[in-house]
Amino acid sequence: MSSYTAPLKDMHFVLTELAGLDKVAALPGYEEASADVVEAILDESAKFTGGVLAPLNFSGDQEGAHWADKAVTMPKGFKEAYRQFVDNGWNALSGNPEHGGQGLPKVVSAAVQEMWKSANISFSLCPLLTLGAIEALELAGNDEQKAMYLPNMISGKWTGTMNITEPQAGSDLAAIRSRAVPQGDGTYRVFGQKIFITYGDHDMAENTIHLVLARTPDAPEGVKGISLFAVPKFMVNADGSGGYTLGARNDAYCVSIEHKLGIHASPTCVMALGDNGGAIGTLVGQANQGLKYMFVMMNAARFAVGLEGVALGERAYQHAVAYARDRVQGRAIEGSASGVPIIQHPDIRRMLMLMRSNVEAMRALAYSVAAAHDAAARHPDAAERAQNQAYVDLMIPVVKGWSTETGNELAYLGVQVHGGMGFIEETGAAQFMRDVRITTIYEGTTGIQANDLMGRKIAREGGATIKAVIGTMQQTRSEVMKQTGAEFAAIAAALGRGIEALELATDYIVANYGSDVRAVAAGAVPFLLLMGVVSGGWMMARAALVAQGKIAGGDADPFYPAKIATAHFYADHVMAAAAGLAQEVVQGGASALSLDEAMF
Repeated sequence: MSSYTAPLKDMHFVLTELAGLDKVAALPGYEEASADVVEAILDESAKFTGGVLAPLNFSGDQEGAHWADKAVTMPKGFKEAYRQFVDNGWNALSGNPEHGGQGLPKVVSAAVQEMWKSANISFSLCPLLTLGAIEALELAGNDEQKAMYLPNMISGKWTGTMNITEPQAGSDLAAIRSRAVPQGDGTYRVFGQKIFITYGDHDMAENTIHLVLARTPDAPEGVKGISLFAVPKFMVNADGSGGYTLGARNDAYCVSIEHKLGIHASPTCVMALGDNGGAIGTLVGQANQGLKYMFVMMNAARFAVGLEGVALGERAYQHAVAYARDRVQGRAIEGSASGVPIIQHPDIRRMLMLMRSNVEAMRALAYSVAAAHDAAARHPDAAERAQNQAYVDLMIPVVKGWSTETGNELAYLGVQVHGGMGFIEETGAAQFMRDVRITTIYEGTTGIQANDLMGRKIAREGGATIKAVIGTMQQTRSEVMKQTGAEFAAIAAALGRGIEALELATDYIVANYGSDVRAVAAGAVPFLLLMGVVSGGWMMARAALVAQGKIAGGDADPFYPAKIATAHFYADHVMAAAAGLAQEVVQGGASALSLDEAMF
């Protein structure tokens, strides 16, 4: 099995040269995120993920999580690894210092989280859900809930979940039936069943705080009647000295775990709430506002799932490169007396470069969105905050949808590079393909992300934000056109064609969404992919410009010519899809809707 080595050089490059770490560190409250501090954090994270988490990835997949007697036992080594994870402070990295967090910016935590996900995706899903629950409680929790839950959740001593989905209510949250009955003392008894609850139970932490969507008896129908409740696995009692102790077991149990295609070491639980009198919970925020609060968790989770696409693409790439260097098979295409490593074959190189260039493009886009999130939260100028928030809102569905769809493609390519051995579980390539498959479904399918992008983020505002982003892309293209050499000519030409395709598709959406929404929606996913491909090309062009500047300044590091070569490859191979995707958006609606349902 291949090991995992964090791509620190590329991470540092993206953070400092493309995401603007220096500008983030200048924001109020983020002053400690200097380049040297961030470098030290990433170096330590690389050691932990490569040395502790990665070795458990394959064994955890083979053993899986186990359920018995309403309780889940994690695979061998996971509990000990989680203890190290908590003791080393990784869960608290971006947490609010008021509750024991380290307060580092999202762009830094994004790089660290990418390592967790590459090294061991199943393990990483536990802190992912906890961090989302923390965000929701920080937004809507009352002072007592924050004091009771946040310090232990931020440290990682306690974990958190999202309890949303029910058997009859998948993406249609209006169909939620779980109910919460007030007890007259500020608590509620919660009843219902939830499915697909990631880390709904496990033995790595002493308590889990479930955030549960349910309806009160007088709630209106539909999504306007959904409230959010904090339901602990074990009750939490004040100890009289300002602290809290664990009390009785609450009536919230895992009654089974799913048998899944991948992420076998991550328990996906069926949760039964209230089978023995009611699970005690407290209202988070205002009644009937639960969906609004839950979307805070979902937006954080959507970005994090997008990082999973980046991370598993990186892991599949590293695995494929290692195999291609060692595997001797066939003679060189120009003829040789003996077999050669398959990395010398042109088609293998094409696949490896598709993997590498897409990972670098996705990483750059994700980190740029994380940096904008930091500016939206902390910039002293209100107009700058609003502009950055608009960029984040526009790009979250792209990071989630495009990165996960592309991550699936890259894991597929990783198996293909291995040939027949890729189909054999012992080589490990198949695990990445199985594990990444869920990412296009988690936290809203690609179709849901695409409809959100097209409807809420573009049509609703007449394309104002995306047109501003396109204007920035044009500025980058103008800078690329000033460079000499065939590589930059190709990058500029491809970016120009991509921008034209994106403008064409955007204008079509803005013009037709109100009058023919079904036809426009038929092209939603192609549009999201178009947005991702072109945004990735924009990031790669920016990277090439920075690399050229370093070379012109006398830097002889081979990293920089490789950056330009990778951007050139992306322009030739990946950006070529832009025109076809735009055609699907503009002209594909009629054919997609033309068939009668009886023909399917």
